[in-house]
Amino acid sequence: MSGNTSNSEMLYRVLGSTGERVSAIGLGGWHIGLKYVDEQLGIRIVRTAIDRGITFMDNSWDYNGGVSEIRMGKALRDGYRDKVFLMTKIDGRSKKEAARQLDESLQRLQVDHIDLVQHHEIIRYEDPHRVFDPEGANAALIEAREAGKLRYIGFTGHKDPHVHLHMLEVAAERGFKFDTVQMPLNVMDAHYRSFAKLIVPELVKNNIGILGMKSMANGILLRSNTVTPIECLQYALNLPTSVVITGIDSMDILDQAFEAVRTFQPMNEQQVRSLLAKTAEAASRGEFEPFKTSSIFDSTAQHPDWLGEEPQRLQQLISA
Repeated sequence: MSGNTSNSEMLYRVLGSTGERVSAIGLGGWHIGLKYVDEQLGIRIVRTAIDRGITFMDNSWDYNGGVSEIRMGKALRDGYRDKVFLMTKIDGRSKKEAARQLDESLQRLQVDHIDLVQHHEIIRYEDPHRVFDPEGANAALIEAREAGKLRYIGFTGHKDPHVHLHMLEVAAERGFKFDTVQMPLNVMDAHYRSFAKLIVPELVKNNIGILGMKSMANGILLRSNTVTPIECLQYALNLPTSVVITGIDSMDILDQAFEAVRTFQPMNEQQVRSLLAKTAEAASRGEFEPFKTSSIFDSTAQHPDWLGEEPQRLQQLISA
């Protein structure tokens, strides 16, 4: 984890080969748009996080029907936009749908460009082929980058590290290198279909920015009664992550994230082994990582229309 720097409250790391310096904790956009978080609180959480040193903002076109992006857009007014590294995600697999969703995100966020846009929910083996088709979403993002609408391109997924590997392989075959990759990195992941074991070394080798998510899986991991929230965050911080994105729905949870950073000390191998031993039994069947073992977290499975149409040439090939 070279390139670590800090201020009094936050740790900063370099985002892969981009050279961008970002906060080691990222503010998750999903939570700020939830029904039980009123708009003023959502805006206050974002601005307080920025005032205290969090610079990485996570969001997605599909979070809470657009409410998350709208609230973040309001929070980033009055000079706050210039203080952050802004990321959002799009679900479209077709060029047309990806371009439409990106333009919608720009409008909701009230910005002229987004620092990082990621292909969201790469969870199926066909997703990489649809994204990299000549009529696919990556063509839309490359055009948008050339037009100044975005700066960097990445992808996310929560299902299976082998699908992540496939996405990296398909990209490499097309001569494309991602700037970032986002995945679940937590104290359970190490024991079951592990992104930390299979994907992180590949990204380190290729100097691609590592974005960790689901460090507590929206609190589900904590129900195993094996680890504390601070241990969850610090385990993810101890990996070679550029950013650990965490959901924050209250000022207390924001304080918890800063406390995890304030008390963080890099762990040696023995300390990591001891921590993982506490979760080994609970994690063995993926029960506490339902995003890997069920479709409950798969928003594009519930809304296949978000993906857009399959490539025309494939449809013609089938009907020929």
